[in-house]
Amino acid sequence: MTYVVTVDTRIPEGTPEMDPLQRAGAVALLEDGFQSVKSLEGADGAEAELLDSIVAVHPDGALLKVFVEAPALEFAEDAVQVLVDELLERSELLADWRIERCEVELHQDLAKESLDAADGPDAPPDDPAARKARHAQPPSGERVGEEYDADVRAKSLRNRMLELADQLRSFPPAAFGVLDGAEGQEGEAGSFSVSPEGAALVAGALVLATDVLVAELFEDVQVLTQEDSSVAECEGPLWHLERLPDRYALRYDALFARRFLVSVIALTTRFTDGSFRRLGCVAEELALRFLLREATATLEVYGLLDDDVSGALDAFAGHVFEDMDHEWLYDGSVDGDDEETLGDALGIELVAFEEWFTPFDEGRYVHPSVADGPEEARR
Repeated sequence: MTYVVTVDTRIPEGTPEMDPLQRAGAVALLEDGFQSVKSLEGADGAEAELLDSIVAVHPDGALLKVFVEAPALEFAEDAVQVLVDELLERSELLADWRIERCEVELHQDLAKESLDAADGPDAPPDDPAARKARHAQPPSGERVGEEYDADVRAKSLRNRMLELADQLRSFPPAAFGVLDGAEGQEGEAGSFSVSPEGAALVAGALVLATDVLVAELFEDVQVLTQEDSSVAECEGPLWHLERLPDRYALRYDALFARRFLVSVIALTTRFTDGSFRRLGCVAEELALRFLLREATATLEVYGLLDDDVSGALDAFAGHVFEDMDHEWLYDGSVDGDDEETLGDALGIELVAFEEWFTPFDEGRYVHPSVADGPEEARR
């Protein structure tokens, strides 16, 4: 059975956050360690196969996704924890790191088997897509004898967003449309100023959206890997990748999905560690589009998307996006997948699909594990 083991590792308490060079070193050490291992063995002699691994390093540690073929869930967890312990002990840089969480996320096929075994009036729908829609809905009716209170939930989430706002370190309030000394009102020449609280809500919503987006893209990668198919051919439910431009759906395979996921992680890491300067490539433009969509949906569902917050979202998008040419990739009025033809028809220059992970110019950052080879600057 295939299991996805999530491992959350942290640097020692009181240790300064890792700088970009240290994070790059940690990525290299962990990835090299996983590549050197082909199989795992437990104390009872049972063996597991290491299928794949994804490493996402942040200033306070690393989040690991380890895909293993194992005879039992408990064995998968134990074997991966032993492996990660060994990888950490091998290096002076990682030796003091601690494992805070090591748990299995069931592959969708296994989850489906368990759900199919359920019966009764509260059994989930048979169709995986219907299940996904059902789980995405807020609770209704009663919860432990108490009526679900949407207002309480919205207030709690609002407070959580305000607490998380400071983690979006690359962006001052001005990036969200806050003018000096203004409190969400008309500024000079009729320009609207976002309130500091509205800006903080959007910043916190983006941090929350990052966690959701990364977790769900991990699932999308696993679905495409297991089916060995493209988004266009995939039969399983996907959270996000099916929202990429339809014209290239046959080319979004598992390898592409992995590269896109790493791009999302690299982009949002720069958002939170204070190092972001500019979007690096088309993949990052699309990643930001997904992140904004996720944050907007959360704010809207909980009744927090008023004019002030909408203004902050618009200001942030305008601040980070240098242009919106990538949106024309969603235009279905031009047949074929020739970007030059499409660009000529629209009067703009579009980047070819093969160069979505190529830096726009030499001054842009793209994660080394996904970046294409050197190309002439497109912009």
